[in-house]
Amino acid sequence: MATRHRDRNVIFDVVDGVLTRTVAFSDGRSYTHRCTREVFEEVAYAIEQRATEGATLDPLAKALDLPFTQVNVAMEFMKERGCVVTRGRRNYPASIAMYEDAMCEFTFLAEMPY
Repeated sequence: MATRHRDRNVIFDVVDGVLTRTVAFSDGRSYTHRCTREVFEEVAYAIEQRATEGATLDPLAKALDLPFTQVNVAMEFMKERGCVVTRGRRNYPASIAMYEDAMCEFTFLAEMPY
């Protein structure tokens, strides 16, 4: 059953040093995917290194030999936090210090006091 994007709620959190992305649908279903800090750092660095040509999910996951789901969680978090911008299907760094921006966002979320 297809679910429209507007019928879902996406929440990012860092639990025990692991970035989690939980998606809850309006019908009560949900799922959670995770991304380790190490994978997050690799993805952030790789996107910054591909600033000119941009990065897309499948080729990036294959080039880094990392799990597709973890790369996806990292990229979606970076999109939500404004670390990358999407033009067409490609993702580009939003600043010249994209890696640092992404790590600041990860650290900030990890230190939230809730």
